[in-house]
Amino acid sequence: MYSLIIPVYGNEESIPDLIAAIDRLATNLDTDLEAIFVVDGSPDQSYPRLRDLLPAAAFHSQLLLHARNFGSFAAIRSGLAAARGDYLAVMAADLQEPIELVEQFFRTLATGATDVVVGTRRGRGDPLLTRVASAMFWWSYRTFVQRDIPPGGVDVFGCTRAFRDELLALGEANTSMVGQIFWLGFRRVQIPYQRLPRQHGRSGWSLSRKLKYLMDSLFAFSDLPIRLLIAAGSVGLAAAIVLAAVVAVARLAGIVDVPGYAMTMVTVLFFGGLNAFGLGIIGAYTWRAYENTKRRPLSIVQHTLEFPRKETP
Repeated sequence: MYSLIIPVYGNEESIPDLIAAIDRLATNLDTDLEAIFVVDGSPDQSYPRLRDLLPAAAFHSQLLLHARNFGSFAAIRSGLAAARGDYLAVMAADLQEPIELVEQFFRTLATGATDVVVGTRRGRGDPLLTRVASAMFWWSYRTFVQRDIPPGGVDVFGCTRAFRDELLALGEANTSMVGQIFWLGFRRVQIPYQRLPRQHGRSGWSLSRKLKYLMDSLFAFSDLPIRLLIAAGSVGLAAAIVLAAVVAVARLAGIVDVPGYAMTMVTVLFFGGLNAFGLGIIGAYTWRAYENTKRRPLSIVQHTLEFPRKETP
């Protein structure tokens, strides 16, 4: 069996086309397909529409409802945990990834030659501003987080059940699933595709969400902020020593004759630099300890419905 996981948030208008596309996919595959829809606290009518339309679908399906909006990665994890297939794939509900890409994922995984496949964008039919913003985001991700990420970024992927189990075992909150996929390693294949224009609704991937995602990824997979703080503290400490020497010389030369000025400046500059340096060192230990203290559930599934495949007469 193949399992397809679709996180849903604000996709009410695209649901009929989405179900029709998965119907076509199920017809083309050589084995049974189940689709797991995870409605991640969507404020629109996505859940009722799926509940009403899925009983007539030509594929087996599960419908999960999160108690609130936990984020797309949490929704994907919930879907992966509920999946029963030997091979699993993830796609977005907005249909900007062609359904043929999912079919290619499954066929590639079924050969047994790889453990995980990722879709890499070779182009996208989005407005210019969206393309520029995406390019800047993924450049920053590759530069500061993980250099193995493809230049166009990764939005969808497929994997084996064994890889799924290892991915779910990484119970980190406020992290990047894309980063986890590349951190895990295994045998990985990249499949290029052309991202399609969005037909319905607006993307919920706002600038603030992108910045949060980038910061979560940075703190989860890199100690760059801490290293920058240590570097800044070192530079500040060095500057304090130089300025202290300048102030001392000025005091001895009679250029500065204000009582207590020299000692005040030396003290403030020295301990200011030393404080930043010390915060960087303490932060290095705190960051590592914090990574091992996350124990809250990553999502809460409020309702689960299951719909068998509608048999054709």
